[in-house]
Amino acid sequence: MTGQTIFITGASSGFGAACARIFAQHGNRLILSARRVEKMMRLREELSGLADIHVIGLDVRDREAVRQAISVLPEAFKDIDVLINNAGLALGLEPANEVNLDDWDEMVDTNIKGLMYCTRFVLPGMIARNRGHIVNVSSTAASWPYPGGNAYGGCKAFVLQFSRNLRADLLGKPIRVSCIQPGMAETEFSDVRFKGDKQSADSVYRGTTPLVAQDIAEAIKWIVDRPAHVNINNIELMCVDQAWGHLAVNRAPANKGDR
Repeated sequence: MTGQTIFITGASSGFGAACARIFAQHGNRLILSARRVEKMMRLREELSGLADIHVIGLDVRDREAVRQAISVLPEAFKDIDVLINNAGLALGLEPANEVNLDDWDEMVDTNIKGLMYCTRFVLPGMIARNRGHIVNVSSTAASWPYPGGNAYGGCKAFVLQFSRNLRADLLGKPIRVSCIQPGMAETEFSDVRFKGDKQSADSVYRGTTPLVAQDIAEAIKWIVDRPAHVNINNIELMCVDQAWGHLAVNRAPANKGDR
């Protein structure tokens, strides 16, 4: 698909920046949004000559800012064909009884509320134009729990279920909704999760060949490029070095309590 207007949230790095590069190569107009404007400006310069690009400094957690940004888009960018809800993050790996509640709040506000705000303000235009595609970036954590994944896994499970329910709402309209669930991928994700602790972030990928941002961008491009009558509901992908483990069993007598 070429000549479409693609709105990408979380576009300053990782999956978002990779999506910008791959869609720019195919002659699409891009709306790039993120908090780090300087990184998006460098990305726009990199892609100059390939695509028309509009950059928005935006915190998706701010509902009014999202509404305002979408309402004042330049004429050439206002008809959004594809929304890629990519903005999101994980913070920490502490067990639920030790977690910093500010981290939980930020994950909920970004992964859930930010995605809802962008969807809510973009969707009416898609319905009015009788076309559109929303691609929501979830995670394998939505389906497969792990210690310390608590709120992050819950947030990404919301993204998956929200995508399904949104598709149900839109039945009878030519608007597609897709969800992608990446597994372990080497981006800034772990740097953010461990709040700049590079040693902890690097340990996540040590000894593996993880997914990279380009892998996810190519999958999203494939989803968007399907014929208009084809809706890809959900894709889950992992690197070959990642799989599911056995069910956890506690065998420590001291933790069994009185019976």
